[in-house]
Amino acid sequence: MTSSATGPARPRPRVTPGSRLPAFPWDSLADAKAIAAAHPDGMVDLSVGTPVDEVAPLIQQGLAAHAEKPGYPATAGTQQLRQAIVDAMERRFSVSGLSAAVNGGNVLPVVGTKEAIAWLPFLLGVGEGHTVVIPELSYPTYEVGVRLAGAELVRADSLSQVGPATPTLLFINSPGNPNGKVLGVEHLRKIVTWARERDVIVASDECYLGLGWEAEPVSILDPRVCDGDFTNLLAIHSLSKTSNMASYRSGWFAGDADLIAELLAVRRHAGLMMPGPIQHATVAALTDDTHEAEQKALYGQRRAVLKEALEDAGFRVDDSEAGLYLWATRGEDCRVTLNWLAERGILAAPGEFYGPKGSEHVRVGLTATTEAVEAAAQRIRG
Repeated sequence: MTSSATGPARPRPRVTPGSRLPAFPWDSLADAKAIAAAHPDGMVDLSVGTPVDEVAPLIQQGLAAHAEKPGYPATAGTQQLRQAIVDAMERRFSVSGLSAAVNGGNVLPVVGTKEAIAWLPFLLGVGEGHTVVIPELSYPTYEVGVRLAGAELVRADSLSQVGPATPTLLFINSPGNPNGKVLGVEHLRKIVTWARERDVIVASDECYLGLGWEAEPVSILDPRVCDGDFTNLLAIHSLSKTSNMASYRSGWFAGDADLIAELLAVRRHAGLMMPGPIQHATVAALTDDTHEAEQKALYGQRRAVLKEALEDAGFRVDDSEAGLYLWATRGEDCRVTLNWLAERGILAAPGEFYGPKGSEHVRVGLTATTEAVEAAAQRIRG
């Protein structure tokens, strides 16, 4: 390196791309995917939660009608969008008391909830010297967010497992991904009480809240849970699942007005803003409940077909009370089960993706066409 008038130049830090992060889990599915793809009737991909059904025409129209607008959108979202979020949260999830105001309000649109979750610890100032708790079985992006922030990670399914250190942030996920487990009102109340006694922020990932099957999913902001007090509580919501809007990257935070204000301030500086046409499409999705109910019914039909086939073939389906997946096991290493399914032309996700506790399970998605799901069920039965 050459020196300059101000002294010798500093060597550039050597950074291996992604070195702070775990390996991207889906990269490890290459062998199973190749086996499944070789099936004479083609592969049925049940490994991911990406929707395959049409985006409702009214949502497409909301997008197209505002496609000509050239200006930068506001990070806070339009007043119309914020009010639509508030109204939908009350109508669909019994969350009352939210405000759509820009200052002192309780909602904030985000560019899809994956980025929102991945950057949440960092944007809240969580980092070295802080501890973040995630569920033992959990969506991999929670761990990614903790690592990006440089904080310490703890996996825990009960408050007694958290240990002596008081965490700064606690992630919960109900209905859970991958296992579809639902946390009831009393369980959530205990979490809220515990967190408030210790000044811990609770981030509740509620992306599957509209997909209850055998239990009633409840928001952390439900008055039965928090008594109408949103202090230190953040709910994270998405339209990817119930409105098939994964490609639109449409989601939002709701909860503590102070936390929302902090996230808004930082996200404005970082240029994190939901595109204007997507804001209008989101309003269309939030003001119509019919398409959401129809999509839920479709997933319910596919779930019944797959669950029956798995159980007929000797699988045990655990939890799976809600959400978009069946959490299934044959009591063996998940990779063995993964290959058993792949030999039948079906690609699932190995449970180890979601933490050590998933080592004997596979996650089977409901996200394939009805025809593909029926074909998969036939193959599973043999």
